[in-house]
Amino acid sequence: MKVCVSATDGNLDAKIDSRFGRCRYFVVVDVETMEYESFRNEYAEGMGGVGIKSAQFVAELGADALISSNIGPNALQALLAAGVKVFASPPEATVREAVEQFRRGVLSELKAPTQRGGV
Repeated sequence: MKVCVSATDGNLDAKIDSRFGRCRYFVVVDVETMEYESFRNEYAEGMGGVGIKSAQFVAELGADALISSNIGPNALQALLAAGVKVFASPPEATVREAVEQFRRGVLSELKAPTQRGGV
């Protein structure tokens, strides 16, 4: 299973980035092996629609789930429509900690946005 994490940097020790659509990196982790790939978020500096564009990118990466601390309604809808489950992580967690929490089943699955609008 591949899990994508919104992160401040491109490695497992990076902190969760509290902004999904404007996060600096997406770190895609294989939860079985903890092998990962990181991708700079090219939409982070965009003028508008960055949440939806970022959600589409995450889906194109083949992620089964996303871990982030905040997500807006449009991004959440786009992810769920693409079949990507969304989980909330404490903002102080690292990518590694968030994935370990996901593996243990302690993260809450989001069915509603954590932000009213924006990213």
